[in-house]
Amino acid sequence: MTNTYSGQCACKAVRITAKGDPVAELHCQCTHCQLRSGTGHSSFIVFAGEDAVTTSGEVRSWSVIADSGNEKHHTFCPRCGTPIHVTSPANPGITAISAVLLDKADRFAPTFVAYASRGLPWDTLDPTLTRFDKAAAG
Repeated sequence: MTNTYSGQCACKAVRITAKGDPVAELHCQCTHCQLRSGTGHSSFIVFAGEDAVTTSGEVRSWSVIADSGNEKHHTFCPRCGTPIHVTSPANPGITAISAVLLDKADRFAPTFVAYASRGLPWDTLDPTLTRFDKAAAG
């Protein structure tokens, strides 16, 4: 049986569904993840496959050059502003969903922190998680 993850934005105008097993579950402390979340990090559950993640409802996006030097696209709900997911042309078929969107958010089980070198002293995360100074290897 295929695992299915689903969720929605704060105003319920956007729904997201992911099928399959996540390839990663993480916190990211890069500059843009701090800014997009309004706090010290963003939390993601990552899926691989061109059709692994689908959304319904209108989303908008903004693009930046990430700390890695790669372009990345952040999508959000235009009604409530909730961040939906992040993609990058450098990693086609990979979609990082904002973990807080999940209907069953307790399914989120992060295993590492990316860009820990950019972490802010007041943003304390589980000290037992593996930390990478930049993006995770692989």
